[in-house]
Amino acid sequence: MRVTVCELPCEPRQLASSWSALCQHAKEVRSDVVVLPEFAFASPVWEVAEFDWVLWNAAEATNKRWVLRLPELPVAFVIGTGPVTRDGRPYDEGFLWSQENGYVPLRRKYLLPDEPRGWEARWFARGDPAFPRFAAGDLYFGLNICTELWALETYEHYASLDVHAVVSPRATSASTKNNWLAVSTVAAVRTGAFCLSSNLVDPDGSYGGAGWIVSPDGEVLVKTSEQAPFCTCDIDLTASLEAQHTYPRYVFASSTKHRACTDGV
Repeated sequence: MRVTVCELPCEPRQLASSWSALCQHAKEVRSDVVVLPEFAFASPVWEVAEFDWVLWNAAEATNKRWVLRLPELPVAFVIGTGPVTRDGRPYDEGFLWSQENGYVPLRRKYLLPDEPRGWEARWFARGDPAFPRFAAGDLYFGLNICTELWALETYEHYASLDVHAVVSPRATSASTKNNWLAVSTVAAVRTGAFCLSSNLVDPDGSYGGAGWIVSPDGEVLVKTSEQAPFCTCDIDLTASLEAQHTYPRYVFASSTKHRACTDGV
């Protein structure tokens, strides 16, 4: 399966130009799946310390307009997140868009930071604590939205579900780039799956770009940059399933089976 990761600017006028370039890239490389950054189409409301319904409604309206443009991407599937209001509560919701089914909600972000320029706990209601397996055609994946990539406890669960990929839309700073690449590598090696991640980018470094695809063995297959904001790679889904039976994954699988047996003694 051919997957594209990217870095997209959060400034609206720059986004419009980058979007056209992303569509052209996806067409030229014949991508099957595009992974977008967290809140790719809406302003990063979490930079404001206090929740404001006016700002929220504007962000949600902008996101809806961009979602209507997803058919411009000549791909079968798009994975991303955006602002949605459900039952009067605001969420950061993951979604899967497809040519066949349009917009399909996935899980909503559960682990929310609460600090300067990252006041997410003040802007989003807490979403779904479960981390299930989703499907984009033949690709089975788990969705860890930005901060949730640090939820290491989800990796054993994903390995047991035979996911091919851990997908992580991000909005992370340039100063923490190495940390995020490190945890993406852990995600891939621990689960035996590919880690697919895209990020926002801003000239001041508040969002540091760098999307990547990491193999189940921890190899960085592609990594975006200012010079190459879109990167595409063929991922072998069978390689992921085979990796889940190799070190270190099988050690934990055996440990889990052993605990299940001893629990019944």
